[in-house]
Amino acid sequence: MKIVREVVLVLSLLAGALNARAAMPVDAKTDALAAEAGAAYDAKDWAKAARLYGELSKLPDAPPRVWLRLGGSLRSLGKYDEALTAFDKATQLGAGLFGEYGKAAVYEAMKRREKAFESLDKAMQQGYADPDAMGSDPNLAGLREDARFGKLIEQAKKNQRPCAYSAENRQFDFWLGEWNAVTTQGAVPAGDSKIELILEDCVVLENWKSKNNPYSGKSYNIYNQSLKRWEQYWVDNVGGNIFFYGELKAGVMDYWTDEIPQPDGTKLKRHLQFFPVSHDTVRQFSQGSTDGGKTWHVEYDFTYNRKK
Repeated sequence: MKIVREVVLVLSLLAGALNARAAMPVDAKTDALAAEAGAAYDAKDWAKAARLYGELSKLPDAPPRVWLRLGGSLRSLGKYDEALTAFDKATQLGAGLFGEYGKAAVYEAMKRREKAFESLDKAMQQGYADPDAMGSDPNLAGLREDARFGKLIEQAKKNQRPCAYSAENRQFDFWLGEWNAVTTQGAVPAGDSKIELILEDCVVLENWKSKNNPYSGKSYNIYNQSLKRWEQYWVDNVGGNIFFYGELKAGVMDYWTDEIPQPDGTKLKRHLQFFPVSHDTVRQFSQGSTDGGKTWHVEYDFTYNRKK
């Protein structure tokens, strides 16, 4: 999720600069100037906005937002070279994906299509993730007839919801649904569980409720792109928590824990597996070992049957 982390970092930087006073000397003059510039920009009074943001850009530590809005105003006035300089400055200050996007609009206005696509591609590489805005932006209208534009829209969609398009993140989808869980031996009712995708399909969330007792819990499952492994964090209503890690191995989700100290002085290592028996059946099998993995005992063995 490197791209996601970079996007979050950039957006955090920009969020801190949404109000010009956040990164500028807090005095009445600067405050009034920022407010007047923002009003002019919103009213599309480009000449006034360019003049006022030009003044703000001369202040020490002017944030990226000032340079982005200066670039947008200059582009609308047809001052393309000056606009490119402003967008370059925003890029240098950390707003690269928005700076490159702005430059693409300038290059389109200059009828420099190849440069426009080059800048849009750079914006995608840095995590630009607003396909709807991009698709309806009148400043990019001339690019839409080119097949490359459609591909960039698709990349923006992937940047917006990277987990939804990641093959690794989809490996545990066989567990999604609402289930009745029974013991594999004897089919004794054990609990109900709802498994769902949350956070733009990045997290597989388990919601467990035991039968005939108040025990309940949740697990959060996610593919760790940096470590190239699946991780599960289990929490429950009695203060318990367990951290697992593993991988999809021969079609089976294979989780392990490290050795965890127990109240009796032993160390417990767990091995948790999920077997996709069919579309409507999943087996969950947990084993534990207190001798470093030499011998194992069954902790529980459940079969999940999809609710009709």
